[in-house]
Amino acid sequence: MTRPTPHPPALLAGTLVASVLAAAPSAPAAAQGASAQDTIVVTGSRIRQSPTDSALPLSIFDQTDLRRESINSPEQFIALLTSNGNGLDNLASNADVVSGQARGNNGASSANLRNQGAAATLILLNGRRVPAHGLNGGIVDINQIPLFAVERVEVLRDGASAIYGTDAVGGVINFITRTDFKGVLAQGFVDVTQQGGGNIFRGSVLGGWGDVEERGINLMAGVSVSDHRALRGDQRDFVNTFQPNRGLSPDTRGSPFATIFPLGVGPNTPAGTIIASAATAPFIPGTTIRAGAGINVLDLPGQPGCDAIDGMGPYDELLWDLPGARFACAWDTGRAAVLQQPIETVTWIGRASFRFGDHRLFGEVTGSDASSAKRFSNLQLIPNTTTQNFAFPRTAQNAAVYDRIFDALLAAFPADTVLPTRRGLPIAYRWRCIECGPREIKTETKTLRTMFGAEGPFLFGWDYEGTVSWGWSKAESELGSGYYYRNTTRDPAGNIIANGIVDALNTGVINPFLFPGQTQSQEALALLEAASARGVVLYGGKFGLTQVEASVSGPLIRLPHGRVQAALGIDFRRETYRFNGDRRAATARPFIIAAPFDDANALDKVNRDIIAGYAEVLVPVLPGLDVTGAVRIDDYTGFGTTTNPKVSVRWRPVPPIMLRGSYNTGFRVPTFNQIFNGTLESPYSGRDLADPAKCPGGQPNTAIPGCEVVQPTILTGGKPDLGPEENRQFNAGIVFEPRDRISLAIDYWNIRREGTIQLLPLQQIVANFQLFPERFIRDGAGNLVTIDQRWVNSGQTETSGLDFVGRLGFDALDGQFLAGFDGTMLLKKRSRFVPTADFGPSEIGLFTFNGDLGLRWRHNLFLTYTNGPWTASVSQIFRKGYRNQVLPGVAAGRVRPPDLVEITDDYVIHNVSLGYEVRDWLNLTVGIKNLFNADPPFAIAYDSNTGAGSSWEPRVADPRGRSFTLLAEFRF
Repeated sequence: MTRPTPHPPALLAGTLVASVLAAAPSAPAAAQGASAQDTIVVTGSRIRQSPTDSALPLSIFDQTDLRRESINSPEQFIALLTSNGNGLDNLASNADVVSGQARGNNGASSANLRNQGAAATLILLNGRRVPAHGLNGGIVDINQIPLFAVERVEVLRDGASAIYGTDAVGGVINFITRTDFKGVLAQGFVDVTQQGGGNIFRGSVLGGWGDVEERGINLMAGVSVSDHRALRGDQRDFVNTFQPNRGLSPDTRGSPFATIFPLGVGPNTPAGTIIASAATAPFIPGTTIRAGAGINVLDLPGQPGCDAIDGMGPYDELLWDLPGARFACAWDTGRAAVLQQPIETVTWIGRASFRFGDHRLFGEVTGSDASSAKRFSNLQLIPNTTTQNFAFPRTAQNAAVYDRIFDALLAAFPADTVLPTRRGLPIAYRWRCIECGPREIKTETKTLRTMFGAEGPFLFGWDYEGTVSWGWSKAESELGSGYYYRNTTRDPAGNIIANGIVDALNTGVINPFLFPGQTQSQEALALLEAASARGVVLYGGKFGLTQVEASVSGPLIRLPHGRVQAALGIDFRRETYRFNGDRRAATARPFIIAAPFDDANALDKVNRDIIAGYAEVLVPVLPGLDVTGAVRIDDYTGFGTTTNPKVSVRWRPVPPIMLRGSYNTGFRVPTFNQIFNGTLESPYSGRDLADPAKCPGGQPNTAIPGCEVVQPTILTGGKPDLGPEENRQFNAGIVFEPRDRISLAIDYWNIRREGTIQLLPLQQIVANFQLFPERFIRDGAGNLVTIDQRWVNSGQTETSGLDFVGRLGFDALDGQFLAGFDGTMLLKKRSRFVPTADFGPSEIGLFTFNGDLGLRWRHNLFLTYTNGPWTASVSQIFRKGYRNQVLPGVAAGRVRPPDLVEITDDYVIHNVSLGYEVRDWLNLTVGIKNLFNADPPFAIAYDSNTGAGSSWEPRVADPRGRSFTLLAEFRF
């Protein structure tokens, strides 16, 4: 929360990722204390104080910082913070097929301070909470923030539950808009990539009239329109999953040229297919291994080869430890995906401020409308003997195609005596339908937020402030291209309400065996189009937030070394949430293949109330030594009452040195989804699990009995009995300011969470089988059929690290230089799944499918030169490499690629910018992002059901490459 007190001029002279230390006054001035006009209510406290002399690790950024780094969106700002973790929190990492917990993030981006996860970072707008995203219901979509109207951003790298309540575990990010703007500011921004794709455009206008101090009124309004274009995988050369020599190859046998699979008797295959089962598949010549895991004719001897079709290549049966797939082909799904979701956003703001004597009234309304589109790999059609019983029949129309495929099989397996007898039976296959187009989910998200408040003098030298705010975020997703009805469906009157793709495939008109240069017939394309499910609403949700808050602050008694300051407050919140799945009538819901409806998660409407009271006291103990204590009591519907204290200390033993530290406890309650979601059953398609009860460690290895690959059903969803998690954290730091414009700060932090609300990665559940035996469900014969992966309060996590901030300013070459350094070192990141177990191995720099990567080191360096109207800046962004995942064949020791990449390279890019004030009314800033056009480091990543990334890691790197930016600002 920040009152509209004039901001210290020095703080507005920051640079790239400028900490408040960058503009700290000289040490003697700081030691003497700040003047009254330099004190404000900063993020993390309710007591007016100087932000340059705070006991809390607080960083402040302004429009100058954003302009010099060509920051165009809140997501880009968050990604620049070294204190932000590396999870599935951006439009690139959530661009492909994702697991259940991330499905509702369509078009949304979030913050993840100190690697604690998006749900543990509190986002504020002008000191007040923002409604969570309408689909997810648990995280705030930072793309709804009106960045064009923001004056500054305050980032508190410390827990703040004692002031703000739940969510403030990893820290707080407070976006603070202009409050007394006069005139007109128009901006135009372009960010165009050198290699094409992923271009960004933005235009905004902000107008204000009046002066609160002189006229007693100020009115402000503005709107911004941005267009972030899609970046496709085939637009970047580094997207190449076929790199088996380095340990990576695609795990899909659904390819544009169909792969033949065994299939038995079914309603549409009454006599079976040419290969009835894996046990009757032909032997791979010269071996005792049957080719039951897929045969692609292109890969057979004498045929063109898998790579004859764009995007295809041989399936690597060694890396995936699947000997029966020797003649299968794979397809690079990453090249078909969108590396970065396209999103068009309109954000707007209106604000009115009035002064009546010493009192101020203010009202604010903000809103946004965002349209995004997730586009990922084309539909893979997989046959079975029940719901998807399709095969390629031999008909008069397609006899030539059928015979060519069958004759190629006979030539490749001359010793097989069964295959010749099955000529004329249908051919079962797995197929990637290129003609179907990429799968697409379109999402529209709308937000609205209003706030009214008053502030001024109260009694006995105290001030008051009270606000009422109300807002919501609602979103709806619908299917675009690439989704198809499974079966032809009729209404009770016999009318067709949906054409099924299975029936279309069984006609034999659609040819899944197109050799190079061949195309589908118009009749086939018409059949596909008729079965399309385009336009069906997938799901929708709405999150509402109402908040009433009042506080008073001011002086208490005077002590020998200063006056005690205090603040008291009350806070009431009501949160509501609803979620709908399939909106079609229950009696008219033809099945759509691969559409993630999440009907089990439907909620008519749920709500909870939070009533809280808090107090804060700042005591000047000795000259230069202050102690601040705070406590907050919250009562949560369904969770009872919790009390959380915080103590912080600031001490300047000598003017150039400040010591600071804090200790606090916190808590976080589960989101509505984590409690109320239904249970979803999803078949596991990966090949990296074995039954841990029969195979220690659960690592597949076909050479060891019991270590065969298993593909159980996975249960995901909510747990009604989830409880809140608790946390304790400690911070200690030192700030050294030997002279004006020189500062260095080092802060140590440690966060321990207990009863952590988490969705345990499947691989970790398997690896710790003995701790979760109840999560492994078996049939009567003892075979593993299901794994329960629902939310759980699990054990403890501990994370600690060091933050570094350094600034050096000096005069030279007729101008001013400012050099800066921001870095975060992760010292500890570990967890244990139950309190009685030992902590597991370090999770720092270790690949994980759907969590935070925990990079050991992240830093930003910058150097800025200012001379009159000119400003030039150069910066470096560095992210440390991490340990790669290992595919099953490597893990089992069956194959070790010669150039296996065990550790990814560091990600290092450089940016430059040049600004010039052409006139008082015109500023131009040009820049180059990723100056040396560095590609994302190669990673052993395959875009399975946990997020995007195919040979690169979107949680770390920007796929856009070198781009050129131009910002034009007009002031009137």
